Amino acid sequence: MSTVTAGMLLEREPFLGSLRETLSEVEDGAGRLVLIAGEAGVGKTALIRRFWTDAAGGRRVLEGACDALFTPRPFAPLADVAAETGGALAELIARDARPYEVLGALVEELRREPTVLVLEDLHWADEATLDVLRLLGRRIEGTGALVLATLRDDELHAAHPLRIAVGGLAAAPGVERHHLPPLSLDAVRELAAAYDVDTEQLFERTGGNPFFVTEVLAAGEREVPPTVRDAVLARASRLGPEARRLLDAVSVVPPRAELGLLEALAGPEAEHLDDCLASGILIADAGAVAFRHELARIAIEESIGPLEQVALHRAALSALREAGADTARLAHHAEAAGDVEAVLDFAPAAAASAAAAGAHREAICQYERALRFGGRLSPDRRAGLLELGGHEYYLVDRFDEGVKWLEAAIAIRNASGDRLREGDALRQLSSVQRCGALTAEGAETGRQAVALLEKCPPGRELAAAYANLAMVALNVHDLDTATSAGERGLELAEEFGYTEFVVHTLNTLGTRELIEGRAEGREKLERSLRLAQEAGLEEHIGRAYIHLADVAQRNRDYELADLYIGPGTEYCSERGLDLWVRYMHVYNARIELDRGRWGEAIEATPASVVNPGTPLPRIVALVVLGLVRARRGEPDQWPALDEAAQLSADSGELQWVAPVAAARAEALWLAGRPDAVGADTEEALRNAVRGRALWWAGELACWRRRAGIEEDPPPLVAEPWALELEGDWKRAGERWAEIGCPYEAALALAGAGEENALRLALDDLRRLGATPAASLVARRLRELGVRGLPRGPRRATRANPAGLTARELQVLNLVAGGLRNSEIADRLFVSQRTVDHHVSAILRKLGARSRAEASAEAVRLGLAQDR
Repeated sequence: MSTVTAGMLLEREPFLGSLRETLSEVEDGAGRLVLIAGEAGVGKTALIRRFWTDAAGGRRVLEGACDALFTPRPFAPLADVAAETGGALAELIARDARPYEVLGALVEELRREPTVLVLEDLHWADEATLDVLRLLGRRIEGTGALVLATLRDDELHAAHPLRIAVGGLAAAPGVERHHLPPLSLDAVRELAAAYDVDTEQLFERTGGNPFFVTEVLAAGEREVPPTVRDAVLARASRLGPEARRLLDAVSVVPPRAELGLLEALAGPEAEHLDDCLASGILIADAGAVAFRHELARIAIEESIGPLEQVALHRAALSALREAGADTARLAHHAEAAGDVEAVLDFAPAAAASAAAAGAHREAICQYERALRFGGRLSPDRRAGLLELGGHEYYLVDRFDEGVKWLEAAIAIRNASGDRLREGDALRQLSSVQRCGALTAEGAETGRQAVALLEKCPPGRELAAAYANLAMVALNVHDLDTATSAGERGLELAEEFGYTEFVVHTLNTLGTRELIEGRAEGREKLERSLRLAQEAGLEEHIGRAYIHLADVAQRNRDYELADLYIGPGTEYCSERGLDLWVRYMHVYNARIELDRGRWGEAIEATPASVVNPGTPLPRIVALVVLGLVRARRGEPDQWPALDEAAQLSADSGELQWVAPVAAARAEALWLAGRPDAVGADTEEALRNAVRGRALWWAGELACWRRRAGIEEDPPPLVAEPWALELEGDWKRAGERWAEIGCPYEAALALAGAGEENALRLALDDLRRLGATPAASLVARRLRELGVRGLPRGPRRATRANPAGLTARELQVLNLVAGGLRNSEIADRLFVSQRTVDHHVSAILRKLGARSRAEASAEAVRLGLAQDR
């Protein structure tokens, strides 16, 4: 370490104190995960090193760092740890195990002896590592270990995978978060006291960033250079030419250069390593050397001429290939060296390894790398890579790219005359189009796939095409086609023993039967799940779970929901099935809404659904959000419902169109605009009747009846709606109560013309906080001549002594959870300006001068949980 920083760690004592307190909790048997965030160079690593030097005592310290490669290795930091621990963890990582398997081995390793685990630079983490981190955060309390993880939170966009992973851990017990600020002007003055430099200019140009400050001072210049790059290069220029060339060699092999690799890269110049270490630019790191800071490595790497860079990468590739290094690392150096053959050898292999580990985004990057160098690929191999990459795009919700890649593969297959593979690629494209809300295109492509494959010898491809066509038809509520294609696919799959497609078609047929109200469909769906579990078909297990959850929320079957949503969400989450997880979350949110748990419904909707790349689950989230706001009488329900209407119209699928139409009808009715209900529901009702969707048909018909539209009820209607349409308000209310839907029960009673039923409805609606509906019922009671009905502020405002509205309470809890206004806006689907207004109102009502004071006052008043 340089003389500037040796022994000096300014303005970090509060953070060290907090870490020491956390360690004492760990020593009492608790496990803790501490996320340490801040900009590059702010001193995150220095803080951790000082902490374990001073306080970790006899605990074992394990370290791992994420790669700064173009495309990181799966489990990169955990592979570093495994290299030291060996055992099951090393074995699982070596064979590209799934994140939940790696987690199990990691937890066992952490329990083996008192441990501090340090994971550096999570902003570069691969997808598999983030999955392990997310799962570890949920189980950390049982490990008895202290896990310290660093990240740059200033570089994360709203949809960055790390931001989503960290956001999911915000409320997890045992997880803490610290943000390191830059140094103050006083601290910079203290650091620079022995140097002839303008400290105010130094502070202004470095922003108080500790790394920037120390590099400028170490450069020994009287004038503060305008960039840190200049300071780093000035410091390096004091090394001899041999040591400087050694520095160049280390800079091209992030995150560290093993000593054997260093000798291969630098030859006799490796003897000058001590000079580089003495300068403080490099540090020794467990049989390897690394730059003290990544910013310094980048500055040195960028200063190397292009020819020299290529030569160094070629040497690194040769040495690492001989050592049998990880294919992701080899692909990185192959690309930088311009070695086309090596890229085509290692990038597809790295992609397959990443996909097997559940690191689907990294797999995509490797396929993209291979295709950038794909001029020498045969058409067949190029098409194969496009198909594999298209599937990976599908798994990470990047449907537009997946469609383009599969269309390119289809063109190659068509030109080559390979009808079997062309048909199979069409089947894959159909599935991606449908999930990307291109429903009509997906249906047409699915039919093309079947028509083409029916001309080929029957086999796996045709069974898959039938299964896909059945699913596409089900999603557009063409139940007859779904049945006929599913039965043909099931027959073929059973004849040839294709378990995967037996599972797929059973799933579709079971879902179709349950939609029609036929109880035998559940047995098919559950058999599909069992067969998939026995065969280890992870995607199909996830698919069975989401369809069980979907049917549960459509049919208000909460016994089914309670049985499968929890295990299904956990299973999909552990296996990195992100799209499936989003469906599980939003179906759960809808169920919470219908069970009268409106706050829980909002909380059940994760920030990840905000991602524009997932339009279909987002529709459900927007409906939930819009209905909660409408039912509570809060503003801004229409932006959510309008967006949901647009997305559902784009999809063209009844399963999205019908719930949105019903939600908009309810919001219009609550707003006193029943005349607009007819136009918003007419087509959706017609399609629900045609598609034999008895729950949606009943709901839409009831909203039309409540809006004053007199018409014959649909022929197929679910029982609670049918009772209301028949005018049996009492039995309808009882049936809804039996099912577990208190809001619908109250609305059913509200349709009665008698005082007792209306009073019961009014009480239930007020208890739920359904202010607009309660006002409508109170008005009907007054029209009946009832007097003395209580008036007053909204229930949500009366329920707390500070007079906060329901939305302000919600915002306050998120403020107390440490979220910034922009993050709260993302979570609540509103603008940041709206959140700014809410926060200002909260501070005023609580008499608080800051967010911290507001959080403390909320805890004192019992308005927020003490975090």
